[in-house]
Amino acid sequence: MRPQTMPGETMTDTTLAPQPLFALSIVVPVYNGATSVPTLVEALAQLEVPGGLEIVLVNDCSPDNSLEVCRELCRKNAVALTVVNLARNFGEHNAVMAGLSHARGAYIINMDDDLQNPPEEVVRLWRYAKDNAFDVVYTYYADKQHAAWRNLGSRFTNWCADHLLDKPKGLYLSSFRCMSAFVARTILIHTGPFPYVDGLIMQVTQNIGRLQVQHLARAEGRSNYTIRRLVRLFMSMFLNFSVMPLRIGTLVGFVMAALGLLAFLVILVEAISGRTPQGYASVMAAILLLAGVQLIMLGLVGEYLGRLFLTVNRKPQFVVRDVERNARALPVEQQP
Repeated sequence: MRPQTMPGETMTDTTLAPQPLFALSIVVPVYNGATSVPTLVEALAQLEVPGGLEIVLVNDCSPDNSLEVCRELCRKNAVALTVVNLARNFGEHNAVMAGLSHARGAYIINMDDDLQNPPEEVVRLWRYAKDNAFDVVYTYYADKQHAAWRNLGSRFTNWCADHLLDKPKGLYLSSFRCMSAFVARTILIHTGPFPYVDGLIMQVTQNIGRLQVQHLARAEGRSNYTIRRLVRLFMSMFLNFSVMPLRIGTLVGFVMAALGLLAFLVILVEAISGRTPQGYASVMAAILLLAGVQLIMLGLVGEYLGRLFLTVNRKPQFVVRDVERNARALPVEQQP
């Protein structure tokens, strides 16, 4: 039975908030990271975090030997380390959600495995979030070391997010972010197959800070983000958190209908005046334009319906094949 409160008193329900085992968890989705993950884990293991640090590596069904490397690190490393192995490749944001579901820190930092975010910035980011009581802190860069086409795509995505998400103006949505356990638990309620972590965060809180950090050039290899993956990620942001695309479609429809009416009036006047409209090219151009707009709108509606269909049929957000923890990552009562 719930305890009764007296008038004027408040009560905080903590039944859904288990006591964190660590002060900080670091979630790292791993894909083609066999060469970079050992260096990253070694650097993170040297960090001094009062209250304890754990690392959660999420193998997103990487085609290289990342899983074996992660498991070897788990067995031989002194830092608390958990390896979450996904049954197939689900994508970065799905892998982040899987990592959050296994993180047990009071704060959780998400970072990539490519070493472009210096590990020494982790403690500074964590302290900044904790000392200022932010729910989430996003990082931003004075000089972003990505290809020009990807930087342009990031600016376009952030511009769209300004209008589609309830995002503070000027906030850069970086994948190197720190969030509280409260935010992580809340966004994990979302079980849809197309998660967009930043969109979920914006639905939970506006208590968001930003911190400038370094961004290093990629040490080796190239980004796992192809144009196809970036487009798929953009569609998750574009469609999952707003019906504005449908409203834009309606507006475009009204504009095209107005232009069509204007063209009809011009043709009618020419017919009454006895001039036969020449207009084959213009008619074909109008038909092709209208057909293209209609197909785009049908595609948007179809994308919404397809995502709804897959969600209703419970397409999994992620499937965990197995989880391995070393002795440091186990609760005290389970440690040898």
